[in-house]
Amino acid sequence: MGVETIEDFALVAYREEGRWQVGMLPERLMDDLDALIAVLRQQPADSGAIGLVNVADEFFVAVRVFAGDLRLLVSDVTAAVADDLARQVVERLGLPIPDEDDMDDVWPAGDLSIFSELGLEEMELGAILADIDAYPDEMLLAIADRLGFGEPYERALEGAILS
Repeated sequence: MGVETIEDFALVAYREEGRWQVGMLPERLMDDLDALIAVLRQQPADSGAIGLVNVADEFFVAVRVFAGDLRLLVSDVTAAVADDLARQVVERLGLPIPDEDDMDDVWPAGDLSIFSELGLEEMELGAILADIDAYPDEMLLAIADRLGFGEPYERALEGAILS
């Protein structure tokens, strides 16, 4: 299908009555983890809500809330040095902010089993995250496809481009 890229976006995905719903979230949620979590908790979801945030097409943050549970993932822990949302995720995970010596090493931080109940196992998510040639928006599309909401995901992005 091929979507023209948007470098910064936040969207929500959730299943309601067995069907995936995907929509764009306000830009203000891209740097406030607590506000993002609060919005996700308000969604009428059968299996929780997923928030996906692409920041400057350099890294992404995934948040999943369900049944009082919170799971977090940042695709590049070194983003916490320069980005507020990544820093909030890393701090919430109880991890140290990387220092200058660690800036060459890009690695994900958080719960790699974030989507396992939805059919995307840790090893498969790890393989998506390990693709050094993939941009974050491409990784997010691969995740959305694997979870079964690739088409609604692309439609939401296309709608944002057109508006």
